[in-house]
Amino acid sequence: MRKTIFPILVTIAFSALGVLGDYFLKLSSAREQPLRSRAFYIGFAVYASTAFGWVFVMRHLKLATIGVVYSVSLVLLLTAIGVVLFKESLNPYELAGIILAVSSLVLLVRFA
Repeated sequence: MRKTIFPILVTIAFSALGVLGDYFLKLSSAREQPLRSRAFYIGFAVYASTAFGWVFVMRHLKLATIGVVYSVSLVLLLTAIGVVLFKESLNPYELAGIILAVSSLVLLVRFA
């Protein structure tokens, strides 16, 4: 378990980088020509930079574990960005989905 902590933290960090990329892509989407905006190129560059780290993570964790950790952390971080920066609201079904996602991560870590 101890050997997997660092790769899990790296996975969460790359999830945060993905959220940063998503933030810039969301800004880009509001432009008249989104694919020609500076925000699009920044978002694209951030996404591309994570490929190097994935090679490290995939050497140390199962793909299923990476998928769950990445997905849940991405959901939580994107939700926070949407609510805080873009003033989006959450309905009860979305909150239930977030709770279930976190529960899946707890089960994965507990029984892996």
